[in-house]
Amino acid sequence: MRTRLAAFARRSPWALSFAGAGLIYLATLAFTGGVGAGQVAATAATFAAFYVIAGIGQMFVITMGPGNVDLSIPATIALSGAVAMKVMAGADGLILPGLVAAVGVGGLVGLFNYALIRLLSIPPIIATLSGSFLVQSTAIAYGRGLNVKPPEAFSAFATGRFLGVPLVAIATVVLCGIMAVVLHRTMFGRSVTAIGQNMRAARLAGIRVDLIRLRTYVLSAALAGLTGALLAGFSGGASLNMGEEYLLASIAVVVIGGTAVTGGFSNVTGLWGAALFLYLMVTMLNTFGVGSGPRLMLTGIIIIAAITLAGSRKTGR
Repeated sequence: MRTRLAAFARRSPWALSFAGAGLIYLATLAFTGGVGAGQVAATAATFAAFYVIAGIGQMFVITMGPGNVDLSIPATIALSGAVAMKVMAGADGLILPGLVAAVGVGGLVGLFNYALIRLLSIPPIIATLSGSFLVQSTAIAYGRGLNVKPPEAFSAFATGRFLGVPLVAIATVVLCGIMAVVLHRTMFGRSVTAIGQNMRAARLAGIRVDLIRLRTYVLSAALAGLTGALLAGFSGGASLNMGEEYLLASIAVVVIGGTAVTGGFSNVTGLWGAALFLYLMVTMLNTFGVGSGPRLMLTGIIIIAAITLAGSRKTGR
């Protein structure tokens, strides 16, 4: 039995994240005597949805192999959230233009990131980190003093529920289904996987590697832009620090969710398990009365340990 469980864990690493999230949820309920179980689950689903949206783009980037990572996501979230609120201007009729603007700003950030990578031959981790400073500076200049509330309909969507399930979580599940099809059933998604398995072989097979990498970084930043807009709608407005936690979280949900850090293998379903695990872990520590300092330290240790264990899985080449 133990051997079968181990074999299943190797074949389906994403299942471990769901199991961990379930155990943490049960531990939290046991401590509180079951009080607020529904509220904890709904809140976890909402915040997990934000993690997942940002994590999808990061997943595509990491799938392209070692060295590929997008560290500009937090800054992109901050800038896009401010732009979305400015364009929407609190009017329900401007929700769609605001979302388009947020995604468009993200796409431009992705173009800028890849320009640094390709034209200046800067490693992705350095290019996206340095680019994030410029994006964050732009967000500060643009968003300073900005106090625009989201349109009522947009806020209602970001915070609303249907039969107890957050609307943003339902929409994110639909988005995950679409992106799973893109990853596994389209030439673009298969090319991303092929590049992660062996970039040289992908070139020899006729895959336009540079174009695929460009599209992937644009996709990651565009989804970060969407995350920024939704976060602003949920929080009642944009703030310059609302993307800070997504630097590590966007990477953690990808790797804990079963995507190989060595590239060439990814899993959309696992993003949900990892996102729920991360949020519920923080909730559990708060419930147990762990102070802010020790809570942050424990959270960091657990995340690093989980990433190390999940990243130890090797993929074939």
